[in-house]
Amino acid sequence: MALRDRLGLGAAERPQFHPAERKAEPRITTRVDPNQEIRNRIQERLTRKLNLASDNAKMSEERRDEILGVIDAVMDEEQVPQHLRDYLKTSLFNEIMGFGPIQPLLDDPEISEVMVNGPDLVYVEFHGKLRVAEGIHFRNNEHVLQIIEKIVAPLGRRIDETSPLVDARLPDGSRVNAIIPPLAIDGPSITIRKFARDPITIDDLLKFGSLNEPMALLLQAAVLGKQNIVIAGGTASGKTTLLNVVSSFIPEDERIVTIEDAAELHLQQRHVIRLEVKPPNIEGKGEISMRALVRNSLRMRPDRIVVGEVRTGEALDMLQAMNTGHDGSLTTVHANNPRDTLTRIETMVLMAGMDFPLSAVRQQIASAVHLIVFQKRVQDGTRKITAITEVVGMEGDVITLQDIFRYEQTGIDGDGNVIGGFHATGIRPRCYEDIVSRGIELPVSIFSAGRDGR
Repeated sequence: MALRDRLGLGAAERPQFHPAERKAEPRITTRVDPNQEIRNRIQERLTRKLNLASDNAKMSEERRDEILGVIDAVMDEEQVPQHLRDYLKTSLFNEIMGFGPIQPLLDDPEISEVMVNGPDLVYVEFHGKLRVAEGIHFRNNEHVLQIIEKIVAPLGRRIDETSPLVDARLPDGSRVNAIIPPLAIDGPSITIRKFARDPITIDDLLKFGSLNEPMALLLQAAVLGKQNIVIAGGTASGKTTLLNVVSSFIPEDERIVTIEDAAELHLQQRHVIRLEVKPPNIEGKGEISMRALVRNSLRMRPDRIVVGEVRTGEALDMLQAMNTGHDGSLTTVHANNPRDTLTRIETMVLMAGMDFPLSAVRQQIASAVHLIVFQKRVQDGTRKITAITEVVGMEGDVITLQDIFRYEQTGIDGDGNVIGGFHATGIRPRCYEDIVSRGIELPVSIFSAGRDGR
């Protein structure tokens, strides 16, 4: 439900989304708002009347009603024309207690990503496709920067010329990246990967056509059977969402430690310790890296270690954890395919600065990682698990892989939707015996070669 609807402010005009065009967009750095003078007067009076130090993420209904009542009273005193009242009321509330012009986009459950390219150019991902959000504007570059600072300040993070990029999160867990000049040539830019209000479940993924039932059964059994799983894919392929779903299979009686750059995992279990890296302070000191957190997690008696994403040398610590009794660990990696996932892990291990021969690195990977789950965003914007691949072992200096399930695309229908199906390759994974030996039921029939036409 949109913010205006929740506040009872009357029917809101929904932003219009138009397909993203390839032609160059005009760069507008300042937008003249004919109502800006009255907005500024009202906002200044509201700031004096209200204690705006309250955390908007935890604002009670009473607080919301109080703010709306003060806005009404100030507009009465300013004799605001009736035709402007709804617009100003929504706009001022969003500015004071939300994130300004993009708040309606953040409130829309059908929008999965918000991208602010500049004051007058905002894109959204709507049902898997990029669209221009017409009618959503900031006043100028300074206004964009104010919203960025409003996002990062409660997290103890900063953004300025000496530290012109930042990763952060919104109160609901949505991931935020912001970058400003001198790195961003045309002005401040914000990218927000929204977090679903209602946690996505394996049943949702089945309904979306991201996988089929035999694949879901294998993933559930692999997690219960404490197999180490790497979820791989490209940018915006849904790796974190899939990690959240897969982690939901971890039993309630196990202690889980999660480690992330910016906390966006929302595990459903109670016994979860969430760790987040700490960037350096203004003097360049006090940084706590992902590597340090992974190493520290080993001293926290975890049954499971879940790393949001390995990017650099922490891959070595993650492999060592997997190889030293922390079975059932989960992580994500950026990669183009299952084979490329192994190459990426090799490269990241070497980034740790340890002088390991490549054969030793590959041996560690082959003994630590059991399954690679590769997810891809296909042409129509949907996400699909295109391969569940088992790491079999070593043949000479080469890590051997075998696909257990695959997705094959066969075409595109008249509406632009991808046509294809999931199928088992007919190979029973070597980890099957280990899984069933732990008392996990997994029908061997799911591995029979055949196509699921969905």
